[in-house]
Amino acid sequence: MDQSVSRRTVLGGTAVGVGVALSGSLEAFARPQPGVRPRDSGYGPLIPDPASVIALPEGFTYKVLARSGQPIQGRPHPSDPDGMGVFARPTGGSILVSNHEYGASEAYRVVAAPELTYDTGSFGGTSTIEVDAGGEPVSVYTSLAGTENNCAGGITPWGTWLTCEETERRKGTPVGTGTMRRVLLKDHGYVFEVHPTNLDSNRNPVPLKFLGRYSHEAVAVDPRTHDIYLTEDAVNPNGLYYRWQPPRGFNGRVGALRELADSPGGDTAGRLQAMSCYRGRRQIVDLSEATEVGTRYKVRWVDVPDRLAISPTDPPTRSQDYVDDDGNSIPVTRSRKLEGAWWGNGGAYFVASFARPLEVGDGSLNAHDGQVWFYDPSQRTVTLKTLFGPNKQPDSEGTFDGPDNITVSPHGGLIVAEDGQGIQHLIGVTSHGHPYAFARNQTGDGEFCGPSFSTDGKTLFVNIQAPGLTLAITGPWHRT
Repeated sequence: MDQSVSRRTVLGGTAVGVGVALSGSLEAFARPQPGVRPRDSGYGPLIPDPASVIALPEGFTYKVLARSGQPIQGRPHPSDPDGMGVFARPTGGSILVSNHEYGASEAYRVVAAPELTYDTGSFGGTSTIEVDAGGEPVSVYTSLAGTENNCAGGITPWGTWLTCEETERRKGTPVGTGTMRRVLLKDHGYVFEVHPTNLDSNRNPVPLKFLGRYSHEAVAVDPRTHDIYLTEDAVNPNGLYYRWQPPRGFNGRVGALRELADSPGGDTAGRLQAMSCYRGRRQIVDLSEATEVGTRYKVRWVDVPDRLAISPTDPPTRSQDYVDDDGNSIPVTRSRKLEGAWWGNGGAYFVASFARPLEVGDGSLNAHDGQVWFYDPSQRTVTLKTLFGPNKQPDSEGTFDGPDNITVSPHGGLIVAEDGQGIQHLIGVTSHGHPYAFARNQTGDGEFCGPSFSTDGKTLFVNIQAPGLTLAITGPWHRT
């Protein structure tokens, strides 16, 4: 994916509600053309699945690795699989660490031994699935329990998974109904580090409080500096995009984040900052101001005043007053529901699920639109790479909206998980900038989550949150 392009590629008239143009380095731009179907590109038309799970192009097949409620090691597999990290299995195959966005009264909670449980009053967490070289699941187990509403996360350069709690619920909060009613025994809204296989590393879970307490969504880690970039899925007010810079001398490795969290002053170790964008001298209030793909802003990073927000009366990080060293107010840049993140091509990609600051009263425009942004740390700029327009035909085949989780494909372009209205797709984007439907959910309107390729690039793993499926997709990736 380190290819480059020498010309600007413009995509016109290619998709309902989405305009995208990407190269191998994702440096080309496009203007959205709402109301037009995607051109015939990618891997060809989708073939309906007789089993009514997912439709795929000709030559591609899928395998169900896990299903919510399915008995595994004496327990039903948990509900709501979401974000996922994929790692190489030492003896061949892959190791999948999957979040479970359990947040209220879902049918199947995450259960583990007490030493792997953060809060016995909370039913979210992560499961680990080991798949052999032949694509068969050989082991499934809980790697973290007692967390809340685990949504997305990110892979670290040292081979661990950072799982994010998309919540701001506090200790004492009652959650759920009926037999699933519970009371939280600890504060939530943190990031936790999960080792894919070494459960000893996951014992007595420790929240990485230095990354802040807020409605976390996803992270991307710079492999050179170990800076961590974080999205906030929130409204009222809209969320922020954050950067954590480690303290001097920090050496990223397995267990280093936990050691830092446990050290004296670990709760506030390093610098947590929020993004403030500018065009010239004008500050950008909300990323939805950008309506042209290719829009680029300069970025200034501003220290978060109080990343812990311990007291119930403390405002959340996105509502605090940001000021410089002299006490002068510094506006930060917001976005409505920041979602997936992925590190690639020397920078951090991140998704805004909406390209509008607030809901629009007109029902025809209430469907998700969205944006994909790229932060370049060397230039300190953020660039709009993809723009989704409102989808007025969400139940029509081949129309897209609501970008959520993303991954950079080793075969060129992107894979974007759709979480919008109506029919749900995995949306591919070719290296020439053509969007196409790579997969369609035939089980219902559950969102696709956590797309991630095996380290050899041969298998795409993905979740469908409802009814709760983890799938492995293989096929002729070389064909496009």
